Amino acid sequence: MDPVDPTQPLPEDRAAEPLTEYVQRVNRRVRAFDRRRPLVWDLLLTGFWVVAALIDASGGWRNVARHPDAPVGLVVALSLALSVPLLWRRSHPGAALLATMPAALVSASSGATLQAALLQLLLVHHIALRLPLRNLWWVVALVTAPVCVTVARYGDDAGSWNQQLGSQLLSIGVAALIGVTVRARRDHTEVLEDRARRLETERDQQVRLAAAAERARIAREMHDIIGHNLSVITGLADGGRYAAAKSPDRAAQALDAIGTTSRQALGELRRLLDVLRDDAENGTPAVPELAPQPALTDLESLLDGVRRAGLPVRKTVTGEATLPEGRQLALYRVVQEALTNTLKHAGPDATAQVELSYGAGGAVTLTVTDTGRAAPLPSPVLPGGRGLPGMRERTALYGGTLEAGPRPAPERGWRVHLHLPEESPQ
Repeated sequence: MDPVDPTQPLPEDRAAEPLTEYVQRVNRRVRAFDRRRPLVWDLLLTGFWVVAALIDASGGWRNVARHPDAPVGLVVALSLALSVPLLWRRSHPGAALLATMPAALVSASSGATLQAALLQLLLVHHIALRLPLRNLWWVVALVTAPVCVTVARYGDDAGSWNQQLGSQLLSIGVAALIGVTVRARRDHTEVLEDRARRLETERDQQVRLAAAAERARIAREMHDIIGHNLSVITGLADGGRYAAAKSPDRAAQALDAIGTTSRQALGELRRLLDVLRDDAENGTPAVPELAPQPALTDLESLLDGVRRAGLPVRKTVTGEATLPEGRQLALYRVVQEALTNTLKHAGPDATAQVELSYGAGGAVTLTVTDTGRAAPLPSPVLPGGRGLPGMRERTALYGGTLEAGPRPAPERGWRVHLHLPEESPQ
């Protein structure tokens, strides 16, 4: 026998299902069955009321009749005429009520005063539930007509006319009010369901937009990483080829630098792609190797790599400031992209200068210039290009401005000018 865990409740100690939840669950099942087979439910309910009307026609009707000697055959026919139209109470409630009116008028004028006439209130309920509410005016007139006939024919024997008419109007009002209440709740539920569907659609759209933004961010990072390092490697390879004939030591240094730069680029690329990789065994996201994003403290290493590739670079810093990591990354990537474009397009004898100027409140100005050819860069115009557009996106993220273009004559080269305003107070 398995040991009993004293911390676990025994089966008889478990809380019973609340009555309201049980009723709601049964109600959902009944409604689901009704949606699948509406005719079955209509036949069952109509059959119940037909049987009840025929039982009353077997003799019980005489207890309330104004004229107990009415023919039995007439009573049975009137009972069927008042109950059978209930089969169409949901599809055609107005027509069903009109179909019962001749029997109700005959029942009132003959003095039988059948209880089956009360089934008209069920039709009133469905009219208020399914048809425009303006139909209630003629419904009230129709349903009160048999009462008026009874009072007019039997006078004082039928009781006070205002009592009879008031009772009928009260019954009609209750039936209509129940229908209107159910209708309002149904409409409110439909509105909530529609809102839930729209919110779910908007949530899916937000997820897709977030995924697209993340893909764009990853593509921008990959462009910056791969583009810069490949440009550095190309410059080192060209320099090593020229140095191989005259200075084998310089060629070896170039190859070492190529290897170091390639490994750094591969490491950064792997860390970036690990974010997209899923675990092949259980489908859960894999945890990538964590490493800090580049910051302005890594700017000197970036410039050293560019210098090794053959592009002389000078750096000038004015002021002191402590910037958030996001701003530092944006500035680092803009410098990286600008120098990459210089390596690609400026020519062999170009030089570059990086100027950083810190202001109050986190404001910063960055200018990257070179002395090479001022030919238009291809990245902004090629489909999917991410050079200058990527720099502008990073700048706009912090409310800054970026200008890029040829330097004014007589100076030669290209100029990238970035300005980030003061940080907004939180």
